[in-house]
Amino acid sequence: MTKPRLTITALLLSAALGGHALAADVPAAQHAITHEDVWLMKRLGAPTPSPDGKWAVFSVTDPAYDSKEQWSDLWIKSLTEDTPARRLTFSKGGESAVNWSPDSRQLVFVAKRDGDDAGQLYRIDVAGGGEAQRLTTLTLGARQPKFSPDGKQLLFVSDIFPGTAGEDDIKKVAKERKDRKYTARAYESFPPRFFDKWLDDKQVRLFVMEAAVGAKPRDLLSGTRLAALPGFGGGQSDEGQTLDAIWSQDGKAVVFSASINRDEAARASGYTQIFSVPAAGGEALQLTRDKRSYHALKFSKDGKTLFSLTEAEEPGQVYDVSRLASFAWPLVDAKPTILTASLDRSISRFALPDGTRRVVFSFEHAGLEQLHSIDYAGGEVRAEASPPTGAIGALNAGGKAVVGVWESAINPPEVYAFGNGAPKRLTSFNTERAAAIDWQAPEHFWFKASDGRMIHNMIVKPAGFDPAKKYPLFAVIHGGAANMWRDQFVLRWNYHLLAQPGYVVLLTDYKGSTGYGEEFARAIQGDPLKGPGDEVNEAVDEAVRRYGFVDGGKLAAGGASYGGHLANWLQATTTRYKAIVSHAGEMDLVMQWGTSDSIHGREVNSGGPVWGNLPVWREQSPVMQAGNHEKGTGFKTPILISVGELDYRVPANNALMNFATQQRLNVPSKLLVFPDENHWILKGDNSRYFYSEVHGWLAKYLK
Repeated sequence: MTKPRLTITALLLSAALGGHALAADVPAAQHAITHEDVWLMKRLGAPTPSPDGKWAVFSVTDPAYDSKEQWSDLWIKSLTEDTPARRLTFSKGGESAVNWSPDSRQLVFVAKRDGDDAGQLYRIDVAGGGEAQRLTTLTLGARQPKFSPDGKQLLFVSDIFPGTAGEDDIKKVAKERKDRKYTARAYESFPPRFFDKWLDDKQVRLFVMEAAVGAKPRDLLSGTRLAALPGFGGGQSDEGQTLDAIWSQDGKAVVFSASINRDEAARASGYTQIFSVPAAGGEALQLTRDKRSYHALKFSKDGKTLFSLTEAEEPGQVYDVSRLASFAWPLVDAKPTILTASLDRSISRFALPDGTRRVVFSFEHAGLEQLHSIDYAGGEVRAEASPPTGAIGALNAGGKAVVGVWESAINPPEVYAFGNGAPKRLTSFNTERAAAIDWQAPEHFWFKASDGRMIHNMIVKPAGFDPAKKYPLFAVIHGGAANMWRDQFVLRWNYHLLAQPGYVVLLTDYKGSTGYGEEFARAIQGDPLKGPGDEVNEAVDEAVRRYGFVDGGKLAAGGASYGGHLANWLQATTTRYKAIVSHAGEMDLVMQWGTSDSIHGREVNSGGPVWGNLPVWREQSPVMQAGNHEKGTGFKTPILISVGELDYRVPANNALMNFATQQRLNVPSKLLVFPDENHWILKGDNSRYFYSEVHGWLAKYLK
């Protein structure tokens, strides 16, 4: 891999994009970024191009601090004319899961409108105009709709209650459950909860119906041996379980990926296999039988090749690179061809434009996500024209058109067209507000860590930056750990808003991060906190040495989720920082194993179960290092602790234990509890309060 190009001027960026500047022209007066700038930027969903390649539809959320005032609608943009995007729907509730009819005249989407208790399918005539029509009235809702190749049928995902045989049964059971007097939940399989929701016993199913008002949906999996398996299920999302289902190109079958070992989640890695079921009904057929996971299924235009993203799911490994796979269709010997076997990077997303016989995709590397392609038959990976900075956050193809969302730390998301030369910006929802902000693109640098690994970092400077001045350094640690810092516009830990009071922000991709190959991401196995923490400390040393404007006597560190784990570890093992910020941070590996919604991966990372007397469970639990004052460490640094009470990924007991320990040791500490937030702080006023508390805590100890 070649190193990515680093910081460049706006002039070069504009030239690279064929004259379309990545931000509007710089106005005469700019201001330091505010929370309002961050929160009120329009939020763009993934654009879905029409099959003829002439249009793209995408969602635009117009945010507000009061959720009752927030709007989200579908917009449509011509891909053949330079006309502005226009609003297609006018519904406060918002729409999702957009899918075009094959003739590019109609759209189907999911929405919850007046009278809907759950999301339902709606269809709108884009070519002829008119209001959207509701197609389903299912008690448990509908999601993930897709038109059949002839446009006459719709495939979608919904749920049933155990033992029910049709909508009448489902409605009856739903009423019984609503009316029952007790509120207890009962579980016989793991996990009982996910992120911020207690799970229930609903079972995921695939449905097909005529694409017409009043049509009756048919459950394709009802009565099949597959659906009766105790481990059958899909991936978990906010809306419920998902089945990655698509039509075969002849419309005679539905192809989907699903798990058959969900019931083993507490003791084994879950994996998803590929199945097919006749669209007319019948038994489901398992097409793959290996220890890989398959998802993001897509057919080539001629229907002769099935593409997928896949992970090897190697036993005992904490991370597996996501690669691009293909199958000849129909599947005879269902063994995948791994097209990107020689690329040691995880593929994020891919698209199949017509007429090229090349798969266009993006992958993570050193803070960036850029476009590449590979032939259907494999071979050399080729770089495609994409912005030299930032990240591609969505990618889809329709006809010959390839569209997506591009953003960077100083360019909030906009829709772009890719291919046929330089990328072209198609929307300008955020350019004016972005141009009024005094901010600089992140500066990238690398250094060699003590273990010999090359570590990538980004430095973010505050508004009004003066290289002759000295600035405190705030080392912000990303979560994951299977993640990386991206050059992108971030809502929850916005780099520039954190830097705004006059701090330099350091973003380090410690070992365990993605974007640097499989071995790098696996390197934390058996060393979940110490090794990554050492590399964060070494990155701080390098920043102090490299940049004369960094005040080495005024250092702070903080992060969320895995970044919160590492923030707690740094507080326990060094006194070099003047202040620590820990959001959703783990305190005890054993407690986190037993109370979170994911346990098997934690055993893999620590080398075995908690009762196996493995030293890592004790030696790398921050709370167990709290009293190491005889070593000159232990909990001493002032710490701001925050948590969402609805967080089931890193449950709030971690924060409570953290605060109790700090208070027991008389360490300056403050606990923020958000009763209506989950793993993330998602509400506007809560977010503004959180940033103000972080700024106040840092100012108290750094200024």
